[in-house]
Amino acid sequence: MTMDNTQKKECKALSGLISPEEIEAARFCISYGISSGASMMRVSLSKSVLDSFSMLNGEMDKVAHSADRSLFLYIFADGRYGTFSTNDFSRSKLSLFISKALDTVRMLAPDPCRKLPDAGRKAKDAATGTELHLYDPEYQELTPERRLKKAMDSSIFKTLAPVQEYTVISEECEYSDSVDDNIVIDSEGFFGRHTETSFAICSEVTIQDAGGRKLSGYWWDSAPYFSRLDISGCSKAALGKAIEKIGPKRHSGGSFRMVVDRSVSSRLISPVISALNGAAIQQKNSFLEGTLGEKVFSGNLTLLDLARTDGKPGARIFDTEGVATKDCPVIENGRVNMYFINTYIAGKTGMQPTVEGVSRPVIRPFILDGGTTGSDRGCLSEEFEINLPDILRLCGSGIYVTGFNGGNCNPVTGDFSYGIEGFAFKNGKITHPIREMVVTGNMVRLWNDVIAAGTDARECTRWQIPTLAFDKADFSA
Repeated sequence: MTMDNTQKKECKALSGLISPEEIEAARFCISYGISSGASMMRVSLSKSVLDSFSMLNGEMDKVAHSADRSLFLYIFADGRYGTFSTNDFSRSKLSLFISKALDTVRMLAPDPCRKLPDAGRKAKDAATGTELHLYDPEYQELTPERRLKKAMDSSIFKTLAPVQEYTVISEECEYSDSVDDNIVIDSEGFFGRHTETSFAICSEVTIQDAGGRKLSGYWWDSAPYFSRLDISGCSKAALGKAIEKIGPKRHSGGSFRMVVDRSVSSRLISPVISALNGAAIQQKNSFLEGTLGEKVFSGNLTLLDLARTDGKPGARIFDTEGVATKDCPVIENGRVNMYFINTYIAGKTGMQPTVEGVSRPVIRPFILDGGTTGSDRGCLSEEFEINLPDILRLCGSGIYVTGFNGGNCNPVTGDFSYGIEGFAFKNGKITHPIREMVVTGNMVRLWNDVIAAGTDARECTRWQIPTLAFDKADFSA
């Protein structure tokens, strides 16, 4: 039986980057390792390709192509454990490499907590890698000419007319696309594959205002499918963000309501997610240690992990151990619902294993009609929209943060200090840009003061964190 051209094309589209020969090489590692004395093994095989075309002031500046292939071996032998990697797939080299790896593992200290996950926890529905529809077959049809045209079409530098308020100094645009293919196999029969494509455009525009100050604006967009990538407004948005910064004014320090733009709001949930990591908890390096099942944050805060959302960035069926993901609440109405506990940390702590980490975190939208004392309106769909103007009106006056410039959060205490830039707003309207301010506080207290989360998280991001508002935050000039 022979395939027609359509069937051949479909077969090719589903194949990703990893060849059947490379899959057999991964299986060989398992069989050779077990026959040579390993008690258990897991192999992770990854391949990726990245192409990018960069424009500078409307002219081609740089073209880049990179490809990567790696084979990671997780070897369990005699109660000991080690990880090793190679990119040489020849059988003779792999045999020698595995033999030496086993010798090394046997010299390590025993660790009874190292083992493969229980079979019942592993995914059973990731055979092709395309189950979540994150792979675009059109990727295989892209030519250098089409990529170049996408980069050139994104540039607006040569179309800009002179204005009195500012001079455009430079415009840097980059179009890029990539494909990533990953296969995980273990000695207990698990096989999982994840294949995805990504197409992205980014632009940075630098201007000089009438006073000679240089200001920059940045914007980007991405999509898992080539046809969904919108390049039309990227450079215009970057230019607009630079123009917005003209004429900054000094602002006094104090305690103000804080609105955080959707493009940078993930910075404030990231320390919370990190504090839920099992390794941080086991090492007592987490401000959320001992809070499982407790209400720690505002009852308005619900953080979901929508790991299996079809066709959306960040979705995955299994983690690096092969453990099946699922859609679930991580924090529900302020209560800590789960930690991210892999098999090893579960053995070390006695806690129930979950998954190794978050896949696609989503903050459930809500807004308080009357501020901190008013009734709240929750929203889980597009039936009710909560956008930036809504949130500014709710807050009245305060600081609208559009960028973070350095700073850190103490993982043990949750205390943070970040440099910020953005705007002052009054009566729900932006008044003027501000620069060189610092916001300080504590993550637990901050998230107890959350009063709004929008419906405007950017579709192109893996972390679906929208515009946020907090009742009070401490700023210094």
